[in-house]
Amino acid sequence: MATVSSNSVTSLKFQMVEVDITPPKGIYSRNWGAAKFDVASAVHKPLLMSCLVTQSNDETLGVIIAADLGWWKNNDDEQDLRRSILDKCGLKEEQLLFCLSHTHAGPSICTNDKDQNGGEHIVPYLDFLKTTAIHSINQAKENLIDGYLSWEYGCCDLATKRDLNINGEYLIGYDPSATADQTLLVGRLNDLAGQLKAVICNYACHPTTFAHENTLISPDYVGAMRELIDEKLKVPTVFLQGASGDLAPKKQYVKDPEIVDANGRKLGYAVLATLENTSPINRKWTFDHALQSGAPLAIYAEKAIVPNQTFKQLKFEVKIPYKQLDAIEKIEQEFNACEDRVMKDRLWRKLNTRKSIGEQTHAILPVWIWQFGDAFVVAQANEVYAIGQELIRAHFKSRHVTFVNIANGYLGYLPPEHLYGKDIYAVWQTPFEKGGLELLIAEVIAKMEHLIAAS
Repeated sequence: MATVSSNSVTSLKFQMVEVDITPPKGIYSRNWGAAKFDVASAVHKPLLMSCLVTQSNDETLGVIIAADLGWWKNNDDEQDLRRSILDKCGLKEEQLLFCLSHTHAGPSICTNDKDQNGGEHIVPYLDFLKTTAIHSINQAKENLIDGYLSWEYGCCDLATKRDLNINGEYLIGYDPSATADQTLLVGRLNDLAGQLKAVICNYACHPTTFAHENTLISPDYVGAMRELIDEKLKVPTVFLQGASGDLAPKKQYVKDPEIVDANGRKLGYAVLATLENTSPINRKWTFDHALQSGAPLAIYAEKAIVPNQTFKQLKFEVKIPYKQLDAIEKIEQEFNACEDRVMKDRLWRKLNTRKSIGEQTHAILPVWIWQFGDAFVVAQANEVYAIGQELIRAHFKSRHVTFVNIANGYLGYLPPEHLYGKDIYAVWQTPFEKGGLELLIAEVIAKMEHLIAAS
């Protein structure tokens, strides 16, 4: 990661509220086709909802909800929840980011699963999520404090590439021959006295440590990461899943909680290590002068900076084509005729996605960009491959860029176009035609350039 030279400190009001959203015992929680159970047996670690409210000096509000949940199978469920939050909290659409960690060991949040074993708990649980989010936002708004948001890049090698070619067959698992994006972006929320109050962790890695043999409700590695930071720093952490479409831990698909927690501690220690190297609030490690010694030395020093006060929010849409998709009736017939548990699960997911698309020939992908001074948050609903965040960050080398997958909805993967034609899960799973990722990247870069020029 190239050296960032921008002023990463923003002056604002903020408040963070953290709430336990562990689902009720007995809820339908089968997330893996190979799983032989429908209902979790116990809880590994509680699922949490983190609510971060920020307010600029001109009183513009921004709300980030980060929840330990998997993904939306039915867009109507997500839109119902988000619209209720917007309405009850008096927010505009560009002011709310509802982000999922993408844990694969959580409950179903799909009302279409209501007839499954334990499915009767899903609708009440969605109502609980809705009321919890609304209460958290209102609580945070009533307790805003003055402070600063700042950013620091670090790195963590938890994530590895996961599109593995074995004798011409692509499997989803650790590929030791490929290099993964290890970029970690850490946000600090400090009060006016410089006291750390909360941490933001933006990292790209599928939470798939627990898998088909696991019977525990769990936030996966995110849980142990948060616990470690809380133990060492006594502050909560907002986790934002990055562009992890092709990234996952080396050690995954297990049922051993210790492996899950070890993955989380690896990320947690990387966050702590990144924070060790940060400058004090309102100061920046800056070139001061040249010094002639045995070699010509560049002497740096901490210098005072003026915090930025810019906070802008933008929502826009990117139009990309869908593949030529099977008719809903055809998928339903295949689903009803299928007796294989694994294949039936695949067809069920395919059917839910197809119903969400309806008769549309093109997807209208919503994208949110928030600008905090010289830093940006880019959030969108799909599973973008890591190259998406890599190219955007490379284009804006002097900026801190937070990239978020599975924010405000979900439909499928966005792999790069050169992978189309290969028998890779993300390619045949996605409803999007090739070139969609490239269109998204180009539009994001163009919109960020426009925001920078307007500043």
